[in-house]
Amino acid sequence: MVEDSSEIAPQRSAQVQPENFQPENSAQIQPEDSAQIPPQCSAQIPPQCSAKNCRASAVWQLHWNNPKIHTPDRRKTWLACAEHRPTLGTFLEARGFLREVTPFASSGDAVVS
Repeated sequence: MVEDSSEIAPQRSAQVQPENFQPENSAQIQPEDSAQIPPQCSAQIPPQCSAKNCRASAVWQLHWNNPKIHTPDRRKTWLACAEHRPTLGTFLEARGFLREVTPFASSGDAVVS
């Protein structure tokens, strides 16, 4: 004889929480708290190479745009270390995106777009 499965394990209904529900011990971040970030967390990060997993200092700027989505005068910028400049440049050239390569001296030289 087969038993009714509802007798074996009672089904639970989904619990609906009220709108103002907060789990115990939950900390709520208030907008004014965002200004209280510890100084060690807000330190400036030096400009780094855009290659995946590379944290080397940037020495080149590769200016590019995708003509299918950007206006001709729009430029995006990737930063590159000496080692990754050729591979990043080849990647962009193969797609017809690379417009110009210039030396990178400081973050003041970078164009933010």
